[in-house]
Amino acid sequence: MTAAASLADLAAWQAAGWLRPLDVALARFLHDTAPTAPPDLLLAAALLSRLESAGHSALPLDDLPGTAAELLDWPAEALNALSQALATRPLQPQAWAGCAAVEADPPDDEGGTPLVLANDRLALRRHWRDEGDIARQLRARAAASLPVDEAQATAWLGRLFPPRADGDVDWQRRAGEVALRGRFTLVTGGPGTGKTWTAARLLVLLQALRGRGGPDGPPAPWLRVGLAAPTGKAAARLKQSIQQALQGLRPALGPLAGEALDPWADALPPARTLHALLGPRPGTRRFRHDATNPLPLDLLIVDEASMVHLALMARLLDALPSTARLVLLGDPDQLASVEAGAVLADLCAAPVLVPRTVALRESRRFQGAIGALAQAMHGGDGAAALAALRGDASGALALQSPRDATAVLPLAVQGYRPMLQALQGPGTPAERARAALQAFEAFRLLCALREGPWGVDGLNGAVERALADAGLLRRSGEWYTGRPVMLSRNQPALGLFNGDIGLVLPADDGTPRAWFAEGEALHAVAVGRLEQVQTAFAMTVHKSQGSEFGHVALVLPPEDGPLLTRELVYTGLTRARERFTLVAPQPALLARAVARRTRREGGLRARLAP
Repeated sequence: MTAAASLADLAAWQAAGWLRPLDVALARFLHDTAPTAPPDLLLAAALLSRLESAGHSALPLDDLPGTAAELLDWPAEALNALSQALATRPLQPQAWAGCAAVEADPPDDEGGTPLVLANDRLALRRHWRDEGDIARQLRARAAASLPVDEAQATAWLGRLFPPRADGDVDWQRRAGEVALRGRFTLVTGGPGTGKTWTAARLLVLLQALRGRGGPDGPPAPWLRVGLAAPTGKAAARLKQSIQQALQGLRPALGPLAGEALDPWADALPPARTLHALLGPRPGTRRFRHDATNPLPLDLLIVDEASMVHLALMARLLDALPSTARLVLLGDPDQLASVEAGAVLADLCAAPVLVPRTVALRESRRFQGAIGALAQAMHGGDGAAALAALRGDASGALALQSPRDATAVLPLAVQGYRPMLQALQGPGTPAERARAALQAFEAFRLLCALREGPWGVDGLNGAVERALADAGLLRRSGEWYTGRPVMLSRNQPALGLFNGDIGLVLPADDGTPRAWFAEGEALHAVAVGRLEQVQTAFAMTVHKSQGSEFGHVALVLPPEDGPLLTRELVYTGLTRARERFTLVAPQPALLARAVARRTRREGGLRARLAP
């Protein structure tokens, strides 16, 4: 089989919709730049590119047809075509070593080939390099041991983490002990387990024990603190949660290390998205802060770490001074990032990081029906999950099994009515926008899919029509009043980032503006300045991460598929504060999803192994 035949097959698969143009372009690039590249390598490179679009950073080379069936949402016809192609040109990675396009088992990350072959996986060089950078940085941070004034540490730990009445291990106090003695701490746990509550106490603890300017000198300057999260919504929630926790600490703590707590707490910087923190350089993948221009921080706390993809974590670690402490907060049972990598899951599985990892297990938020359902999902018990949905008498859980996706529209009309009514209420445009944005947080329609009648695209259009039929909005052009819009790309010049959501409402002069909440403040942007947005009555579960809503309706499609996983339904459920409705034409799909774990292929876990 020749390279031309491989490229012809790949072009046919692209025409069938199984591969993207980018996937085939990579194979053609390798053929053009390395004419001796074997036909099976071209095939593997296209599959690697396709897998990257699904969040994987490597292509496992053993049992490839089976792997593709598990990792790609391909129809049976595509899998049969792949099996036939592999039968005529089976993968022979041992023969790739002499090709200029790939380097086998590189001793470092400095090579120039576009592909790397290691540990029976094929990877893009940039992912291999990022995995190596993350592994080296975290190994060094995990090995660091910092001196501590034990008497002072014991006293402050006792004040911040009083002994439990039941005598059980206080894992939140354990997190304080870990953070105090090292430069890396990983705090994991589900919603309501107290991750940000713990982070607030870590802040106080580390500020109190930051040292002095000499044996008898004054206290050292306050630690320079950064708060960050992958999305604007998650960053705002992090700052709000920490401020609330600090407010609750004030009466108990009084003076902090001889100085008042209030000046330091009031000066706590705003939480920022990771992109904003690093300072993106327009038109490039680079950031203003890197190893040559590190972040001016002594302590960085990052929430929603499950959403941080491979490249972003590498850039963050590169920009953080080696002397700074890093605290990651996250839930490893949630969905991994949309882009390549499952960084948090890999860190949780790394033996070298176990001494620096603390898992919080007791949820204070989900203790009723939603909590029971979350526990069933977490444990992989699909039957118990279905029973919890069907047997709830509290009104917190509901199950709908419609034959048609339009059956969800009455729920959407009821859920979005308060938001649209707030936009038509009294007050200035800013006052109405603020009230509407708050009301918009009361309900959200979440989807497992993007396309089709059961997905985001289909339901957004259907919800628009239903709201118009109910007299709640008038679709007078693209930028109609009441349209919720979500950014699809970063616009740092506007202070807006991918995933930020605003509502369209005319300003005083009648021109449409998109209004975004920035903590307690509002930010109005002329709609002509927004580059890529999509309507957000319905949104994917992925895009909802970092947010919470009063009532969540999670829509599953009628057909099973690899996208329906435990992590997806668990993430959708745990976005709900008070009520959760599952809309599933086939309720049995919930049990199948709960039994199916997300699988992300990559090399970070191997790079962190002993």
